[in-house]
This record gives sequence, structure tokens and C-alpha cells, in this order.
Amino acid sequence: MLNQTMMLDELLQNKLTQTQNVETILVDVFQALEAKGYNPVNQVVGYLISGDPAYISSHNGARNQIQQIERDEILEILLTRFIEDSK
Repeated sequence: MLNQTMMLDELLQNKLTQTQNVETILVDVFQALEAKGYNPVNQVVGYLISGDPAYISSHNGARNQIQQIERDEILEILLTRFIEDSK
């Protein structure tokens, strides 16, 4: 039982760390897009819908950063945050 609890704790910690990493990358990408004069919401939505990395500027490594994350993972975290914030 103790071993299962430890595994569950580790799984939850990994999920939390993964979510924090995605959020950090999204903030970095948004800042890079804004610095280049783009509307970051429009650019990220275009990327999420199409999968075309050309929507994301390579400025400050933003394109490489966002490609480290699966698009469905980004959507999952954004929707989870939205639901949590609207409660």
C-alpha cells in the first residue's frame, strides 16, 4: 500500500512539474511574440489548429520551445486552467 501511495505521489508531482513547464514555455513564447509585434493569442491559436510552427516566431527560441510540447497537451492545460479559474 505504501509503495502505491509513493507511486501516486510521484505521478502527481510529475504532472505538476509538467504543467509548470508548459506554463513557463507559453509565457516565454507569448513574450517573444509580443516583442516582435505579433498578437500572441492569434499566433498560438493558429499554431494549435494547424500544427504549422511558422505561426511562432523563432525570436528568443520561441518556436523551438513550443515544439517541445504536444499541441494536445497545451490545449489540455489551457482548458484545465480556464475551468479552474471560472469556478
